[in-house]
Amino acid sequence: MVSVHVEEQFLRTNRILPLLVATFLIVNCMNVRADWPEFRGPWGNGHVSAPEDKNLVGFPLSWSESENLKWKTAIPEVGWSTPVVMGGQIWLTTATTNGHDFFAICVDAETGHIRFNEKLFHCDNPEPLGNKVNCYAAPSPVIEHGRVYIHFGSYGTACLDTSTAKVIWKRQDLPCRHYRGPASSVILFENLLILTMDGVDLQYLVALDKKTGETVWKTSRSVAWNDEHIQGQMAKDGDLRKAHCTPLVVDVKGKLQMLTIGAKAAYGYDPRTGKEIWRIQYNSWSAAPMPLYDKGLGLAFIITGLSNSELLAIRLDGQGDVTDTHVAWKFSKAVAKTSSPLLLDGLLYMVSDDGMGSCIEAATGNMVWQERIGGRYAASPILADGRLYFFNQSGKTTVLKPGRTYDVVATNSLENGFMASPAASGKAFFLRTKTHLYRIESTKL
Repeated sequence: MVSVHVEEQFLRTNRILPLLVATFLIVNCMNVRADWPEFRGPWGNGHVSAPEDKNLVGFPLSWSESENLKWKTAIPEVGWSTPVVMGGQIWLTTATTNGHDFFAICVDAETGHIRFNEKLFHCDNPEPLGNKVNCYAAPSPVIEHGRVYIHFGSYGTACLDTSTAKVIWKRQDLPCRHYRGPASSVILFENLLILTMDGVDLQYLVALDKKTGETVWKTSRSVAWNDEHIQGQMAKDGDLRKAHCTPLVVDVKGKLQMLTIGAKAAYGYDPRTGKEIWRIQYNSWSAAPMPLYDKGLGLAFIITGLSNSELLAIRLDGQGDVTDTHVAWKFSKAVAKTSSPLLLDGLLYMVSDDGMGSCIEAATGNMVWQERIGGRYAASPILADGRLYFFNQSGKTTVLKPGRTYDVVATNSLENGFMASPAASGKAFFLRTKTHLYRIESTKL
């Protein structure tokens, strides 16, 4: 009887085990999370780890062209997009310098080999950039399990299968005259892919069904321009209506808001419908840095743009035009115009385009310290292992210890300089310079 019972148990286990394994694999696949899914990482704020996770990962403190370098891969053409990382793949975009052809590139995270290099779009008559700051492949992609979403502004948006690089859907019918080149990155929210199109002719946000690419909602900016009387070529060309910001979706007392910065105004929208909730107006344009949010303080932090640049703290419990009622404080000394700020333990950190670093109290707007880090900056910093990493256009990375004193703990250099913001996965940084993609990781056992 014992042997029969054991045999029955064995047979039942053999029947159940495959089902358990299959169930585990399905659940595991459903819960796969990208290591660096979008422009500012998994939390939308430049942090590598979740706020409650204080464990050290083991990111390198120092590197060079020969130290802590796992691989270095040349990336063809030109692009400033941040790499996105998931499942051993790194996706980034690039385009020809003349703006005729646009590509999606997939790099093997382990070896650095280029797995896919797919031409997605062609434009016979791209508009000249008219500057040395931007390029035709500045917007960053976004990735999720099985799909990567590639965006080049009005030149085209596509969804690709990550295992084959085959196109699932494409859109090339979303007009916007970027004039100085596209720059706003896409974000994923629930079943939506949200695009920001702030050009000189049209200014709107549009949400696409991520499965089909079909338009779900479209919302035009509501601010009144009133710039017809302004003299000067920039007003005539439409520069005063442009912006380059990437939105951030936040939870405000159980209700979702999408924070986004345009020319002349910052907005809060319902991300599911595109309905405007509030608006704060100012006299600036070409905003690029991504917003931040401190849930404990109930404050959002936005940078207004290139002219009359200010860092504003905004209360998010308003409705309609709240310009005169919901700005908690303003900061205007050496404000970052391109690089996005970081928020940690009640302190805001940012670096201006010309290399002035600042630490500001998030609750009050009071300056804690301001020091010259040096160099010129376009890339946004990241927080990893409790350290702040700032990447400049000459290839220098300055590593700071966060806190109320300015404390440089390391400096590192790579060739050709940074325009793209960094990505991270595991214990590695994936750093895109103007010409190459690097995997920077400690080589010590």
